[in-house]
Order: sequence, then C-alpha cells, then structure tokens
Amino acid sequence: MSDFHDDLETRDPVEREAALMAALPAQLTHARSAAPAFAELLAGVDCAAVASRAALAAVPVTRKSDLLERQKRLRASDPFGGFSAIARGPAMPRVFASPGTIYEPEGTGRDPWRTARALHAAGFRAGDLVHNGFSYHLTPAGSIMESGAHALGCTVFPGGTGQTEQQLEAIADLRPAGYMGTPSLLRILLEKATAANLALPGFSKALLSGEAFPPSLRDWLAGRGITALQCYATADLGLIAYETTAREGLVLDEGVLLEIVRPGTGDPVPDGEVGEVVVTTFNRAYPLVRFGTGDLSAVLPGRCPSGRTNTRIRGWLGRADQTTKVRGMFVHPGQVATVLRRFPGLARARLVVEGEMADDRMTLKVEAVPDAALAARLAEAMREVTRLRCAVECVAPGSLANDGRVIEDARSYQ
Repeated sequence: MSDFHDDLETRDPVEREAALMAALPAQLTHARSAAPAFAELLAGVDCAAVASRAALAAVPVTRKSDLLERQKRLRASDPFGGFSAIARGPAMPRVFASPGTIYEPEGTGRDPWRTARALHAAGFRAGDLVHNGFSYHLTPAGSIMESGAHALGCTVFPGGTGQTEQQLEAIADLRPAGYMGTPSLLRILLEKATAANLALPGFSKALLSGEAFPPSLRDWLAGRGITALQCYATADLGLIAYETTAREGLVLDEGVLLEIVRPGTGDPVPDGEVGEVVVTTFNRAYPLVRFGTGDLSAVLPGRCPSGRTNTRIRGWLGRADQTTKVRGMFVHPGQVATVLRRFPGLARARLVVEGEMADDRMTLKVEAVPDAALAARLAEAMREVTRLRCAVECVAPGSLANDGRVIEDARSYQ
C-alpha cells in the first residue's frame, strides 16, 4: 500500500514549479476567453507572457468580496457573475450556494474538487466505507468530499449534519472505516455514542475540515482510537492543502498555485511571513485566477517528513480583512499599503487604533530607525490617504509581530 496518492507528490520541486509555470499561460488564456468576468479582469494582460511568479504578481487579485459584488450585480442575467466557464447542462451537473449568497458551479470529472489526495493522506483506501458528515444541501461540502472518496474507490454513506441518532445507528450497523466532516459533529457523535453505551467498531480514521481543529481535540480523538487529520478547502477553490501523518503544517495540493500576499494588496511576502492566501487553480470549469481567500497563513520552510515535496503552509491563522471604522470612516489594509509604497525602505507596519468609541486615536507603527522627518511625512501621507489624523511611531526592526495584522483595533467597547 503506497504512502502517496501518485508520483506528483514526490516530484522534484524544480520540476513541479516548471510544470505549474508551463500550464499558467494557457489557464489564464482559457479564463479570459471562457469566463466573461476574466475577460474584463485580465483585459490588457498578456496571458501568454504570464509564465513566472513575478509576472503573475502583476495580475490583479480577485477577492471573494469582488466575486460576490459582481454576482449580485449581474444576478438577473448571470447568477455566477461571469466567473463560470461552463453553461448549464451536462457540463454543469450541480450548482451550490455558499453564505453571501455566492453560487458555485460544479464541473464534471472524476474528482473535480481534488479531495482524493487529502483522503489518501488520511489513510482512506479503495474499498473503505466512509461516513460523510458534511452537509449535502445548498453548500458543496458534502459533494466535495464524496467525489474525492469515490475517486479513491471508497463507498460513501451520506450522513449529513443532522439526525445524529440515526447516524449513530448507521455507523454501528455499517461499520465504516472512518469519517469525513467537521470536527464538532464528530465529537457530538462520539459523545452521544458514549452516553448511549454504543460501540463504534472499525471507526478509526477521519479527515476533518470546515472548522478549527485544535491539538486538544486531536488528542481527545486519539484517546478514543481515531487518527484524525485535517485539510484546507473552500467552496470556490476545492482542496488547497492537506495534513499528513507528520503533522507539520499542511502540504499544498498539486492542482493549485498558491501565493501569500500582504493583506489589502497583491504583493507577495517573503516565505515565513504571515499574509493572505491567494490561489490560482487549474479548474477549467471555474478558472479562478489570483483568488484572494481572505484567510491568513504563511509558508513553512523545508520539506514534509512524510516524503511529499510540495510547499507547506502553517494552516489557517485568521482573517485578512481587517477593515475597521475610525471616526465614522472606514480604514482598510490597502490604504496602509498605499502609504508604505511611497516609502520604499519600509517593509512592515501596523496601524493601531486605540481609545474609546467617538474618541479614536490612530498610530502607525513602522519598523524603522527613529526619524522625526520620516514620521512627519508618514503622518502627512496617512492623513492624505485616510482623511484622518494619525500619529507615527518608529519601532525596532523585527519588533512587530509576524501575524499578518496590518490594522489592530485595540479600542475599548465596554
């Protein structure tokens, strides 16, 4: 039994990067020609020349808020807002809705969301019966996981999210090899089984997603004989990254190109620095290019001890949208980035909002040698960009936390 889903997972990183860059121009060209939204978003972009990460970084980021706004604006004529590259019919077997409401088309193929790789890493194999605890209505989570399990040759019981007593009866009778779903539902099922003195034979592995999975819960599950790993997937992109038995970060899926950018911008940050996760997929049906997830993460150095050679990320570290209202006006990370671009020598800064409501104070902390003239120019730039007064404080290089925070709301709301 192989530890790897396929040979792609152990490719030389140079070979993988070359393959991604070779496929990138064609995918951008396809997105522009097949998806009306990208015909506009990529207008003026020489797609054939986008064959490097530097060239990709010059392409605008499309964030979830942009996608939602366009879908709402065009809902009467196109519920997908021009982002779908396929039409209703055999090429689009299902349509899903995520909170917002955002509509997502599902394409055809053996594993359109690419989750088989994560399930394989979690120990699932052909012939296993898998209990699926993800929702099967409205949102795509149930289908996302089921299609991956089917691609592995697994049989799936569609448990969904409710009727836990019936789900427990099915688990006891059918004896699935494991579970895929949210951590919270798995815990509820196990607690109810314990309360009912119900044994769950064979229930020994799990792939979890959709919620935080703290080490304390991992240990709690292990104490009940279940080895649980997690994966990072979204309704828009499918699988982004997955955990291995090494439990050292999440390994990127082979079908995505990931960047970590400074929140509020499209500017890539150095490896190790926390920023927003931006993903380009090679999905022909829903070809999202530089899609900003709004999630924070960071690249981990080195390779996974499991033997997989793809890049690893730290997992979910919070949300990148830190927009806040100060004295009745919205201030967002992109404005801070606009100011910093005027001062090329400055790499990292944090806008701290303090005081009480109606008595807000802003201080821009920048990593720089104390310089009164620099501080004055920064304060002037902040006022010009935000229309608000802002103090400036120079702090020691490396002293600002590497947590992806560009705006810190430290006000008292009591």
